[in-house]
Parts: sequence; C-alpha cells; structure tokens
Amino acid sequence: MGIHGLSKLIADESPSAIKQSDMKSYFGRKIAIDASMSLYQFLIAVRSEGHQLTSVDGETTSHLMGTFYRTIRLIENGIKPVYVFDGKPPEMKSGELEKRAERREEAQKNLTQAEETGNLVEVDKFSRRLVKVNKKHVDECKELLNLMGIPFIEAPCEAEAQCAAMVKAGIVYGTATEDMDSLTFGSPVVIRHLTFSETRRIPVQEYNFNKVLNGLELTQDEVIVFKNIIGKCFIDLCILLGCDYCDSIKGIGPKRAFELIKQYRSITKILENIDTSKYTVPENWLYEKAKQLFVEPEIQDPKTIELKWCEPDEEGLVKFLCGDRQFNEERVRSGSKKLSKARTGTTQVRLDSFFKILPSQTNNNKRKQKDITNSIGTLILVD
Repeated sequence: MGIHGLSKLIADESPSAIKQSDMKSYFGRKIAIDASMSLYQFLIAVRSEGHQLTSVDGETTSHLMGTFYRTIRLIENGIKPVYVFDGKPPEMKSGELEKRAERREEAQKNLTQAEETGNLVEVDKFSRRLVKVNKKHVDECKELLNLMGIPFIEAPCEAEAQCAAMVKAGIVYGTATEDMDSLTFGSPVVIRHLTFSETRRIPVQEYNFNKVLNGLELTQDEVIVFKNIIGKCFIDLCILLGCDYCDSIKGIGPKRAFELIKQYRSITKILENIDTSKYTVPENWLYEKAKQLFVEPEIQDPKTIELKWCEPDEEGLVKFLCGDRQFNEERVRSGSKKLSKARTGTTQVRLDSFFKILPSQTNNNKRKQKDITNSIGTLILVD
C-alpha cells in the first residue's frame, strides 16, 4: 500500500524533488528492485486476451514472463538489477493484511456477480483486484533469477527497508519500487515506473529524499534526525497520511496533515492541539511503535551483502521456461545470449564516476569540467 497521497503531496509541494527520465539514464547503475512489487505488476499486466499466461497444466507464468524479459531489458540498458524479496511481515502489519484479505473477499463476490451477468469489463477489473503474489510465485522467480545469473536478496522483513539500507550504504544507487514508504525508510533515491515505463509509455520518476525534505520544509534545526537521514517530522507526516502499520486520524486528509505537521512539528503536539470531537483518533493508537519500525527496521547488514552477476545458464533456462511453461525456445536462447553479451562484452562507464563537481566550484570551473567531458566523449572499458 505504501503511504497514502504522498506522491501527490510531493508533486504539489516539492516538485523539484522529482526528476523525470528514462531507463537509459540509469546506464551503469546498480539498482535494488522491490521484487514483490514487480511480481505483482507482472501478474496484473502480462496477460493474453484478458487472462494471465499459464502453463499447460494451468499454472500462472505471467510473473516469469515479465521478470525474464524485463530483466533482460534492464541489462541491455546497462543497469545491474538486484531483486530484494520480502521476508516475514512485521507484527504491526497484521491489521493491514486483514484489510487486504477483506478487500479480496469483496472483490471475489463482485467477480462472481459480474461473471453471472456477463459483464466482461467488470470481470477483468475484479479479477485484477484478486491478484496476489504467493510463495510459489516467489520461489519460481528466485529459481529463474539464479538461472539468469542475477543476484537477489531475501530481506529479514520489509524489502523496502532493506533496499533503503543498501542505498544508504552505497551498495546500490537507488530503490526501484512503486511504494512511497521507501522514502519513509529513508532511501536517498527512489525510482518509480522503472520496470514498466516503456510498456506504458510513461517517464521514470526519480525522487531525491533530501530534496523532498527541503521542499516540504521539514529540515529546519528543530527537526530531530535519526541516523542523520530520516527527519522525525517526515515520518510523522507519513503516519498521518496513512501507512501499513497503524490507522490514521479520521477526518485528516493529506493537505490537512501537511498543515498540521508544519504547524506543530510532531504527532504528539498535534494530539495536544486538535479538536478530537472533529477528528477521530484511533483508540490505543500505536503511532510511536509504527515510527520506530521506520527508524530501526529489521534488515540484513548491508556490509555482509555481496552482489555478483554471473553467466546465465542457457540450457537451464530452456529446461525451466520451455516445455510445460510454453516459452518460445528460440526467444529464451536469444535472451540468454543477450545476458551473456551484456556481462562479458564492452561496457560504457558513467562519466560521473570519473568526475565530481565540488560545491565550491565556480561557474568557470564547471564550464571547464563540461568541456573536458565533451572532449573525452564516451569511455569504453572491457569488463
């Protein structure tokens, strides 16, 4: 679910924090990808005549089709992806998971009714609402990534938290996900639409966390900063907007939540000043515990993580994807060769890995830097 209304709030109040680009602009970058979110997207989007792709025995293969070809596309654009899977959900997320189960139950009732009336539009809509990533999907995707030579990590808890920690540690450049709570976990860079931007013809959006805080004016001296990254005000704002770990105050929408945070700087102060007859505060509201989950999430120490992109197993891929899963063998072999070529062939190096403009540089120095870059052109190194 992420954080309700956060992307629109940032777009309205801190537009300079969002940079639009395309997949090619991440050439040479290592990107941590929220695997569960990607699988969910593929299960919804990769369809034939309105239905998920399946094997000869009726097992879903949309997630494998999406993962295989989209990963190849990322690699062809010079991106080094690492998929991060969710571990066990935190106990405080149980309420949100129960709500999701209720929504699926309601969607199932609506689907049955739509099927009885023959309303194909409604059938498609409610079928998509019933999509859920299960353990079989995850296990199959991990096996596929192994055969492709692509690294993956299973987080001890939330994948977004693990991705954020990896970005902060400098292991990867950014977090690729659609859930805005990656910012709440403090990921310095969050990249949205990366895994489906080309198919839907929409730009990739990159959120810069520091610019988000600056634009929202949540970085003044009075803000307490946890681990020199996450502003307390920002976490409180996200909880007010609505997160996965606790309910929010009824009657307070995104605009009002932002106004209250700017005025009172914390949920504690807000509770001391709002009219509780007008706004309904959840009983036994566990917002402090929710905040702690964002501040100190359960993660694997990034220092212990070793990322390695290996040679794909072409025969293994053919055996795994073709046959009962009905992938085209010629295309699978072609995809494997593309992976191998991207790994062993020549690779362009990002120029910004060679040059770094210091804040104190004058405009003249910057122009000289640009002239040097232009004169060099494209650098080629053999991997």
